[in-house]
Parts: sequence; structure tokens; C-alpha cells
Amino acid sequence: NQAISVYEKAIELNPEYYEAYNNLGIVFKDQGKLGEAIDIYKKVLSIKADYAEAYYNMGVTLQDQGKLEEALESYKKALSIKPDYDESYNNIGIALKDQGNLNEAVDVYKKVLLINSDYVDAYYNMGIVLAELGKLEEAIEAYNKAISIKPDYAEAYNNMGIALQDQGKLEEAIEAYNKALLTK
Repeated sequence: NQAISVYEKAIELNPEYYEAYNNLGIVFKDQGKLGEAIDIYKKVLSIKADYAEAYYNMGVTLQDQGKLEEALESYKKALSIKPDYDESYNNIGIALKDQGNLNEAVDVYKKVLLINSDYVDAYYNMGIVLAELGKLEEAIEAYNKAISIKPDYAEAYNNMGIALQDQGKLEEAIEAYNKALLTK
């Protein structure tokens, strides 16, 4: 609530301060006031139509509402302004996965990694999708890449354990699960 007051005061002093509006939208989203957040992002874009971050944040909020098609459109608009926006690509991958478009999601994660080869969440998310596709070796490889970047990535160790278990590699799975527990 204090952040809201500060951003509202900044906007009062400068009604064209689009970054303050954007930050206000993030606070509303974090408070679960998704409709209000979207209204704020629309206001941001009425002030600065080429502000990729507002499109991205609107996409995140729409995705939280389960409006995947609208979220995808918002992410694509962010990418039209900022073509190397790796976070936007990553979230497109998540939305595609949620729609069941698994192969498309993998392709998007590959694009993300061409832009930012150290984007740990892209490796992790790609591992999830590859596992769903039954490509367990590739999923394990993706989890390993995530762990090589972020050695304390418990979720990646856990998911790797699941993939190894699904392959019948129980000792390796137990080792991965133990690493997940040690990193928590």
C-alpha cells in the first residue's frame, strides 16, 4: 500500500510518468488486483505506445487470468518493439505449453536460448515440455544445463529425478532427489 501511495504521488506530480504507472500495475498484479493492473498497463500504453515492458507485464497479468490468447498477443507486441526480449519469449513458451502446443513451446525456448544462452528458466521450462513429450533424455539434458547455470536449482534436480525414475534409472533418480533436498 505504501508503494501504491508513492507511485500515485509520482503520477500526480507528472501525469505522463509512464514508468510509475507501469510499476503501479506491477503492485496491483502482485496484490491480485489483475483487472486494475491491466487498466494501468493500458494507461501506460496510451502514454507510451512503444513500451515493451508494459506489453510484457500485461501479458503476465492476462496469463494469470488464464487468458492465454490475449497474453500471447501482448507478448508478441512486446517482441515487435524489443525483438530480443527473452522473458517475453519464455512466457510465450509457458503459454503455448499451457495450451498443449508442446512442440511450438520447445521451438520458442530454443529461440530464447539463441538470444540468451544462460537463461536458466528457459532450460528448465524446456525440460518440463520435453518430459511431457516423452523425450526424457533431452529433458534431462535441459535440466542439467539449468543446473550448470544455477547449481542450487532444486526444482530442476527434482524434475530430473522424475525423468530418471520414468526411465527406470532409480539410483540416479535418488541421487537427483537428494540433491534437490540438499539445495532447498
